[in-house]
Amino acid sequence: MTALRSPSSLPGSSKVPNGDRSAPAAGFRSAPGGLPGRLSRVAQLLARLPGVGEKTAQRFALFLVTAGEDTARDLGGELVELCDHIRPCIRCGHIAELDDGGRALCAICLDTRRDGALLCVVARVQDLLAIERSGAMRGRYFVLGRLLSPLEGVGAEELPLEALRARVRDPEQPVREVLVATPPSVDGEATALLLARELGAMGIQVTRIASGVPHGGDLEFADQVTLGRAIEGRKSFG
Repeated sequence: MTALRSPSSLPGSSKVPNGDRSAPAAGFRSAPGGLPGRLSRVAQLLARLPGVGEKTAQRFALFLVTAGEDTARDLGGELVELCDHIRPCIRCGHIAELDDGGRALCAICLDTRRDGALLCVVARVQDLLAIERSGAMRGRYFVLGRLLSPLEGVGAEELPLEALRARVRDPEQPVREVLVATPPSVDGEATALLLARELGAMGIQVTRIASGVPHGGDLEFADQVTLGRAIEGRKSFG
C-alpha cells in the first residue's frame, strides 16, 4: 500500500519515500504464546502512531479482530482510499483531497470568503488546525513542515522559502501581511526572525503572534481563547 506523504512535504512536491515497513516498532515485544503472527504485526504497525505504546497497540489490534469483520474491513478500505486520494495542498501544504482532475487544493484555499491578503505561516498542519479552532484567523495559510534548527541540522536551505516567496508574489492572490505563527520555542523564534528578514526585504508586512502561548509550548495544545487572543494581538517585527 502506498504511504501517505507527511505534512512536512513541500507544497507541490510528489510523494515522499516510504519508511522501512519491515522493522518493528521500537520497544515492541512479541512474547511466546502471545498474539498470532499477523495480529502481532498489526499491533507493531499501530505502535508507530504518535502516543500509542505497546499495550495500547495490542488493545487496538485485539479490538479490530473482536469487533466484527466490518470494523476491520471498513478501516482498511478507508486507509487505502486515504493513501490514494489525500495529498498536501499544492498551494499551502495543508491536507487536501484530490479533485477529479488530480489536483490537491484544500478547502481553505478554495474558500473565496477568505482574506487572500493575509497569510499565516505555521510549522505544522496541527498548528493550522489549532488556529482554525480559535476562529480568529480569516486569511489563508502556508505550512513550512519544519523549523529552523541548527542543532538538528536543519538550515535555511531546508525550509521551503522559495515556495513561500512564490506564494507571496502570486498575482492572483497578492499578500500584504504575513503572520508568523511558529511556536514560541528557540527554533520557532529563530524561524520567525528568518522569515521576517526574508519577507521584509520583499516589502511585505511581517507580524508575529502576541505573547500568551507559553514559551516552548506547542500551538496544538494551546486553548482556543489564548490562541485567538495571540492572533488578534499580533505585533509587527522591528
